[in-house]
Amino acid sequence: MTRQRWLPRPQATEALGAQLAAALPMRCRIDLTGELGAGKTTLVRGLLRTLGHIGPVRSPTYTLIEPYQVAERRLYHLDLYRLSDPEELEYIGLRDLLGESAVLLVEWPERGGRVLPMADLVIALSVVESMRLAQLTAHTPVGMALLARLPSG
Repeated sequence: MTRQRWLPRPQATEALGAQLAAALPMRCRIDLTGELGAGKTTLVRGLLRTLGHIGPVRSPTYTLIEPYQVAERRLYHLDLYRLSDPEELEYIGLRDLLGESAVLLVEWPERGGRVLPMADLVIALSVVESMRLAQLTAHTPVGMALLARLPSG
C-alpha cells in the first residue's frame, strides 16, 4: 500500500509528522529516506512535538541515535548517514532497541544493509522543484494499519 503527499512548505512536513504521531502504534519502525535537506528531521520534529516533546530535535548525525521518552512512549531517532559498516549497529545496541516496545525512526536506513529488518513504513522524501513529495509505503500489517489511520491529502 502506497500513498503520496505533496508538502509545499516545511510546515506541511511537520504537519505530516503530527499526523503520524496521532496514528502511531506503541511499537513500529519507520524508515525515512531522501537526500540531505529533503525534510527527514523536520518530519521527526513534527512527530515528537505532537507527542509532547519540548526542546530541540536535531538529526543525530554524529551520535547515531537520540532517545526520547515522551509520556508513555519510548522513541529512538537514528541517523545512519555516518555509519561506515552495518555491523556497527551491533555496537549501538540495535538488537536491544528492536526488542523494546518502542518506535524507531531511522534516517539513511540503506546504510544499515541487511542488519536492519524490514521497516513497517517507509517514507521517501524528495524535492521536486520547490516542493517536497512524500511517498509513504507500508511493508507490514503494522505499517498498513498506520497508513490507513492517516488522513488523506
